[in-house]
Amino acid sequence: YGQGHERPETEFCPICAQPVPLPPEGHSQVNTCCMKMVCNGCVYAAMKMGINDKCEFCRTPAPKNDAESLARIQARVNKKDPEAFKFLGDQYSRGQLGLAKDAARAVELWTKASELGSAGACYHLGAVYSHGVGAEQDVERGVRFFEKAAMLGHSMARHNLGGHEYIRGNYDRAVRHFLISAKMGYAPSLE
Repeated sequence: YGQGHERPETEFCPICAQPVPLPPEGHSQVNTCCMKMVCNGCVYAAMKMGINDKCEFCRTPAPKNDAESLARIQARVNKKDPEAFKFLGDQYSRGQLGLAKDAARAVELWTKASELGSAGACYHLGAVYSHGVGAEQDVERGVRFFEKAAMLGHSMARHNLGGHEYIRGNYDRAVRHFLISAKMGYAPSLE
């Protein structure tokens, strides 16, 4: 319980330095040039200032197509950027950017991102192994990934640990996890 009480730096907008509302995927966008997640407020402010065709953070021109986006992501992957590995895994998981849906490749990329310290990748792996979607079900392995993500500050992983402890009958531990997750801003932990 001593670690992971604050959200990871990657869940803060690099422009306004505010935490992105949860879940971050619905309140921000990731720019493939620098792999920075910028909140929708800063995206809107940049549009109002006339910065429509450039990254709000590094001012790199926007990619013209999916192939250019993938090339930029691959460049960040080659530099061992954990968020690039996680983002590319997300694209394979959903079959986006012209990629075929490939759960095994997504798990492989998330595993590398996890090794490099990505809280989001640890969370995805926890979900994959806990539910057996994309890999053979192994609940204990999933819980270990949720624990790693929670220690890195992932609030939804912390919430899932609370649910796991509740199911096991460890109500005190469950409440602790839910309280930490709620304090980090994850509203479903209050219910």
